[in-house]
Amino acid sequence: MLQGATTESIEYEMYRSACVKEFEIILEQSGKLLPKCLKDYMHSPKAVDRLVSKEVFRYAAHHDFLTLEQAERWLLYQDNRNNTAHGFESDSGKKFAETTLELLADFIIDARALAVAVDQQRVSE
Repeated sequence: MLQGATTESIEYEMYRSACVKEFEIILEQSGKLLPKCLKDYMHSPKAVDRLVSKEVFRYAAHHDFLTLEQAERWLLYQDNRNNTAHGFESDSGKKFAETTLELLADFIIDARALAVAVDQQRVSE
């Protein structure tokens, strides 16, 4: 629907905002799910709890939940998420939103791959 909307239309702004918000939600949920999956691989649950979000994605790659390339993209998504938190109304906010839209195709693929990896880990438990 976003791709079919005229960039100056209210529909475009609504769809863009919805896409960016969903990006933020999935990124946040991924950052909460991965530590739960990593607890079996760390020396203590508290060690996982102390990880910051970027470390979580690095450890996920180390333990084969993500490839190194995927982990690098997740770090890019995280950096972009930190920028999108500033809102969409300002010119810089619109640029952040547009940058997020550019990342969405890879993000969707990576989020689906992560969901498969997490499901496989749950099945093996």
